[in-house]
Amino acid sequence: MARKTNRLTQTLRRAAFPALSVAVMVFFGAYAVLGPNGLIALGDYKRQLVARERQFAALDQRREMLKNRVSLLDPRHANPDMVDELVRKELNVAHPDEVIVPLK
Repeated sequence: MARKTNRLTQTLRRAAFPALSVAVMVFFGAYAVLGPNGLIALGDYKRQLVARERQFAALDQRREMLKNRVSLLDPRHANPDMVDELVRKELNVAHPDEVIVPLK
């Protein structure tokens, strides 16, 4: 009986290191697939990237529009139509014979 127990203990000792190694490899493999930076999360990152690129394009277009408006209001050579539009909009001033058509 002692001999069977000794043999079993010896077999378990020999198998412990390989079993532990396999368990560690399985853990890291699962983490590489299922973790927050794993292969499954890669698809979500790609969707977020596409959404951010669309958002960036819209912001870039808005920036270009604002840049154009700023250049039209430059004190050195202001566009008279733009200045007139802003003054009328901000001060709510109109000539008695003008017709105001709201855009929004």
